[in-house]
Amino acid sequence: MSNRVITISREFGSGGRTVGKKVAQALGLPCYDRELLQKIAKESGFNENYVKDAGEYAPGGFLATAFSHRGFAPTNEDYLWEVQYRVITELAEQGPCVIVGRCADYILRGKADCLRVFIHADLDFRARRIVEVYGEREASPEQRIRDKDKRRAAYHRFYTDMKWGHAQNYDITLNSGTLGIDRCAEIIQGIYENKVE
Repeated sequence: MSNRVITISREFGSGGRTVGKKVAQALGLPCYDRELLQKIAKESGFNENYVKDAGEYAPGGFLATAFSHRGFAPTNEDYLWEVQYRVITELAEQGPCVIVGRCADYILRGKADCLRVFIHADLDFRARRIVEVYGEREASPEQRIRDKDKRRAAYHRFYTDMKWGHAQNYDITLNSGTLGIDRCAEIIQGIYENKVE
């Protein structure tokens, strides 16, 4: 597979989804984020909200994560992982694109010419941003961020056996709180365009 693909992994509230959309728009590429959920839901037969939630929970919680090489029957989450794996691979085969989340960085390793990006920011920046984007909730923004990041990390570790967010697992990590979302998008675009040339 020779298509150039950008994968965006991100901490909750860091603006990674927005960065991905801006990069895709600037480069004239399709961006798969919500569209990816829709494709997985359609192919799996599960409700889109279920697919969204299941994509951030390691099957069975802590004990299953601790014993990830279990001998039990596959779970719904395992089935969704297989569908997700297939859908992401097929999208990358269709042409250059940007894929946000869903362990695409891991799924496409060795399969595509993949620029793996991780977007992060400090807790204060992310807390302010999720209130602006998602509104106030009962739980504090900081607690929502910690919970969401913990679930993403556990899911990623369960299915990939890699540490989510660790710099050595990505080609570039960018701090959207320091650089700004627009600048992060510009940097990724520049790397992509230089590599393509």
